[in-house]
Formats: sequence, structure tokens, C-alpha cells
Amino acid sequence: MDRREFLGVSMGGFAATVANQQAGGSANMKSEADTGFLSPEQAALLPETTNERIKPFRTDWLVQPFEHPTGVYRTPGKSEIAMTNGLIRRRWRLRPNAATVGFDNLMTGASILRGVKPEAYVELNWQQLAVGGLKGQPDYAYLAPEWLDQMKADPRALRCTGFKTGKTVARFPWKRTRFSGNQPWPPPGAALVFRYESADQSLAGITALVHYEMYDGIPLLAKWLAIHNGSSSRVRLNRFTNEVLAAVEYGSAVGSGQWHDPNLHVESDYEFGGGINSGTCNHTVHWVPDPDYATQVNYKLETPCLLLVHPPLGPDVDILPGGSFESYRTYELVYDSTDRERKGLALRRMYRTIAPWVAENPIFMHVTSDKPAEVKNAIDQAAEVGFEMVIISFGSDFDPENQDSKFIQEMKSLAGYGKQKGVVLGGYSLLASRNISPEDDVINPKTGTTQGAIFGHSPCLGSRWGIAYFRKLRSFFEKTGMGVLEHDGSYPGDLCASTHHPGHRGLEDSQWTQWKEITDFYQWCRARGIYLNVPDWYFLNGSNKTAMGYRETDWSLPRAQQVIIGRQNIFDGTWMKTPSMGWMFVPLVQYHGGGAAATIEPLREHLATYAQILAQNLGSGAQAAYRGYRLYDTDQTKVVVKKWVDFYKAHRAILESDIIHVRRADGQGLDTILHVNSQLRIKGLAMVYNPLDVRVVRTLTLPLYYTGITRTAAIREREGERHEYRLNGKAEVEVKVSIPAAGLTWLTIE
Repeated sequence: MDRREFLGVSMGGFAATVANQQAGGSANMKSEADTGFLSPEQAALLPETTNERIKPFRTDWLVQPFEHPTGVYRTPGKSEIAMTNGLIRRRWRLRPNAATVGFDNLMTGASILRGVKPEAYVELNWQQLAVGGLKGQPDYAYLAPEWLDQMKADPRALRCTGFKTGKTVARFPWKRTRFSGNQPWPPPGAALVFRYESADQSLAGITALVHYEMYDGIPLLAKWLAIHNGSSSRVRLNRFTNEVLAAVEYGSAVGSGQWHDPNLHVESDYEFGGGINSGTCNHTVHWVPDPDYATQVNYKLETPCLLLVHPPLGPDVDILPGGSFESYRTYELVYDSTDRERKGLALRRMYRTIAPWVAENPIFMHVTSDKPAEVKNAIDQAAEVGFEMVIISFGSDFDPENQDSKFIQEMKSLAGYGKQKGVVLGGYSLLASRNISPEDDVINPKTGTTQGAIFGHSPCLGSRWGIAYFRKLRSFFEKTGMGVLEHDGSYPGDLCASTHHPGHRGLEDSQWTQWKEITDFYQWCRARGIYLNVPDWYFLNGSNKTAMGYRETDWSLPRAQQVIIGRQNIFDGTWMKTPSMGWMFVPLVQYHGGGAAATIEPLREHLATYAQILAQNLGSGAQAAYRGYRLYDTDQTKVVVKKWVDFYKAHRAILESDIIHVRRADGQGLDTILHVNSQLRIKGLAMVYNPLDVRVVRTLTLPLYYTGITRTAAIREREGERHEYRLNGKAEVEVKVSIPAAGLTWLTIE
């Protein structure tokens, strides 16, 4: 086995025992490793399917529900099984060892796979081992079916001793406390588990389980690895690679060039330090050259077409006798197009499917004081205008680490007051980017000091302080009954070279154990219905919302510039996120400077700007942190705020649906976004803005394909009369609008 293929890095070992890897669940893991499995020869007991391509689609899965339940079947091939949901199919040969021998995009008819590789790699007690796989493929440019019968098992690889099928299982509990689009949890689909064991007596009792799930109605599967230690000795899992996929290359180049990865979205839930999108925080996904692919066009054999999914470091954890380890999950979304909007729609569907809490979208305020009278006033105003949540903001004296009984009782009383008013109350806490102490901060492995963390300084979550921090947060929320946490500076991925922190052994296990600490806490919050604003990409582990994507100092610009830039932020941020996944910001009071020209206060004096900001945030379905000490200062201001909240709630379902990006704001003409949802009565809602200081009369072209409307659309401007429009051959309509200077309008489409 080539070390580059195994992981791409070289690492040494450090000694450790990580208690939370063995705590709880080991009995269940043992049962899972021992019971319910069929032998590879019993694949004949499964219902049969064929390897034929399905007929061309009559419906588009992104427009109408795709009714094809996921299942696992035997195929006409020799000792083969397949998992399919009608959109994608993955196929395994079970003898002489289990290996993926097919991965098909049934939407386009294209094969994703060009070669057979192991199912995973593990390093146990410093022994590098393949999990499954077959060897002997003569060429990795493509995979000919007739080659499979000639391929052999690697004698050192873990050998498949059984498989079982079942239903998908929830990764962790989710308490539904607010509207979330009625998405099912867990997402419906099918599960498949392969069991692998070693013939080497030094690894007797060690079982590797390779898990797959595939979900109904979306071209998406998940894969993860579990290790059970049934021996009498502890086992060190130094590292692992939980997906190895020899994919068809996106393109060819003889010389070096700008490479494009294969047209798949691959993302694991081992994510941190990325902020507003998965691309910058997805540290496990590596597209690398395939050393077996000798016939590729590139002269230096550098085409990135081998997928390896592994942690940057470690985990380097000990698995105690009778204990178990479970990896993160890797998700593979198969695209049926290279169109940016269509790929974005598929990605947004993925997040709604595997993290449905992202659809929770309360309207919230950031109150800048924790003084009871001012918090109560904020709650009262929120209730009056229809806001649903108040967060005690940064810059106040709110501190959920404070264990003083008087403070706890005061916050409990305020949370209870909010519940009486129908307003959820919570607050802000900063984790990273602060200096605790030389004993508790992360130790930079390059310098041996606390200098140079990702955010400058940062506490180690495995330090005594870090362990106590999460204990205090759990206690605070249990005692106060608060329902929202804005968790800033969440774990960004810092390594820690300390050998004295109780939560990790040393450098090699420091990233894994810190990630486990924070994600366990977020999942704890999700199980209790605590809403999580987290400016990082922790959606797959329970967080609800991150920043839409903006530069904080832009909120110190003059108000007119904030308005245009805000619409650009929303337009850009919703290519990869649903509207509910990203928050905006509104500086009711000064933020990052800018003085009076940048702030909305006094609200009554800047009511036109306040109305524009409310309209474009609520009209996009993106909530914002309205940061200040009040939401209105006069009855006139209150009327304006309530008007736009009422508009949002009247159209909430469509406004929280996907955005089609029609025209980005540029300050030179009308800019437009179009919400679409074919499953609603109102199937589209277009928001149209005029940034100019003159009235604009223009004919808009609206693309209605994703509304599901095929012939005639009934369109109403604001609450006016409905008019019917015929769609052209591109599923578009043309609508004439007249919008006053610095004004806006909206069109509802049925």
C-alpha cells in the first residue's frame, strides 16, 4: 500500500487513553458487530434488481418529489449487491473480498467510478491495513466488468465476513421547538453495514464496520467507519481513511494546469474554522493523484481524481477492551449538472435533509444590556411587533459561565418572563480568541508556546478550563431554562501540544478530542431544543445558523451603502445556504465605528432606511441581528417594524424557501431574487428593489422552472389584482413593474 494513498501525510505516535471514546454504547457496538449479519454467500436472500439504466426521468427531483424508496438488492453479477434510490446506485462485489465495483449517476447515465480500491484504511497499533478491496485491475482509466473475475484480495487486508441491511438511524436526538419545514428525522432511506475482520492473530477480536446510508429522493449517501475492540487488550487507532474512491476525472490536461475536482460534493461533519461555507472548513476531503492511474493524459500523472477522506491529524485514540470508536460521517452528493444554480439547489436540499434544524428561522433581536429592566423592555417590544427571540448581546455583562446563584435566578426569571410573552431568551458566549492562562491555552506545536493560535490565543477544550467551561454552560441552561446560545469563537481546529491537559494525551489526539468536546455539546443543545447561532460551519452537528457572509466593518459605512451591500451579501450567501442558514446584521446602535452616519438610532429619524433594511432581510427570508436597546421608539416606528414582520409571517413558507438568483444588487438598476417552492400554493415570490433616486419602469424576466409551473402563472403585485401570464419555452414570464425611487415591490406567483 502506497503511503500517499493511505493518508498523504506522515505522523508519529503518542500515548493516550481517551475516556469519552469508550464511555457508553460499547455494549450496543458489540451487539452491532456480532449480530444480524448475513454471510457474503447469503446475498442471494436479497430481492433482485438489474444493472440496467433506468428510463429517462419524467420528473425533476429538484422540482417534484422523486418517489423511489431506497433499497439494497442482489444483482445478476457474481456475488454482488447494490444500494440504489433511483437517482444513484453503489454496487459491491463480496468475494473474494468486499469492494465497491460500481457507482453510477442514474440521472445522467454516467459512471462515477473508474477503479476498485479498498473500502477504507486503518492504522491499528502502527500497522497500516486496508479494509476490503480487490487488487489486479490492469488499467485505472476505466473498469471493465470482465476484469473483476480476475481480481484478487489483498492477503493483508481486513476480510469481509458479513453484511446487514436496515433503516436509517438518527445521529442524535432533535427536539423540535419551532417550525422547521416538517422535515423527517432521521431522513428516510436505507442502511447497509459491512463487517471486516483480520486473519492476523495479533488483531484477533478487532472488528471494523463500514457503514453506508442512502436517502430517499436525493442523490446522496453517507459513509462512516466504526471499530470494535473485542480483544482483551487496548488498541490504538492511530489514523484512518474512511472513504477511498477512484473517481472519473473531471477533465484532462497534458501539462500542469488549474484542476477541477470531479463533479461531486463531498463533505464530512468533521468541520471547524470555516465560518460561512463548507469549502473552507472541510478538512477531511482530499482529491489527490492516483498512483495506480498510469494511462492518464497528464504527463506527470497529477490528475486529482482519487478521493481520500481522512482527518488532518490523528485521531490517535485508544480503544479499550469491549470499547468502540466511531468516525465522523462523510456525505457524497452526486450532481446531475454543472449549472451553478442547480448545484446550489441540490446542496441546499442536502442540508435540509441531513440537518433539518437549519430550517428553524426565528426572528431575533440582540439587546445590548443584561440589566433586567432593559431586557424586559426588549422582550416587551419583541412581543409587540412579532419578534420571536431576544439574545443578550456581546458587550453586555451577560456571562453564562457565572455560577453565582443570584445571577442564575435573575436569568431564570427573565427567561420565564420571555416565555410568558412568547419570546425565547438567551445570550452570547465567547469561546476561542481569548487568553485564559498559560496552563489552559493551546500550545502551538511549532513554537511550544501559547502564541500563534488560529485566533491569536485560544483555550484548549481539553484543558481543565475547557472541560469546566462546557460543564458550566450545561448547568446554566439547565438551571435558567434559556432557549438560545450565540456561541462565538467556536472551536476553530487548533492543535495543542500540551501533555498535561486532562482531555487529551498530546498533539496527535488533540484535534479529535477537542472536536468531540464541542460537537457533543452542540448535540446536547439540539436534543434540548436550544437554538444555536454559531459563526462557523457546525450545521451537521446541531447548530442552526451562521453568518450570511459579510465584513463586520461594513456596518460602520454610511447607511445607504449598508443597504446595497446587505443585498449583495444575501445574494452571494444563498448560493450554498438556505435563507434560514445565514444571519445578517443591523447596527441599530454604533458598531465598529462610523458614528451617526452608520447607525439607525434614533430610529424615528432614519425610518426610511430602517424600513428598507427590514424589507430586504425579511423579504429574503434571512433573519438579522437587530442590535440595540429597542426595536422602536415611536408608534410610527412600531407600525413600520410590525408591517414587515407581518408581511414575513404571512408569506413565511415561501420566503424561507430556496432563492433563485435573478440579478445581483449593483446600485445601477433593479435587483431581484425569486423564492421558489413547487409544493406550496404560492409557488414563487419575487422581491424587486430599486436603488436609484428615480422611478424605474421595466419589464422583468422571471425564470419559473423551479416553481413547477409549466404553462400559465397567476401573478399578483403586492396585494393587487391577479393577472395570468403564459410561460415561454424556457419556463419564463415577462412582467412589467414600476418602482418608485429607493423603493421596492414584490410579486406572488401561483
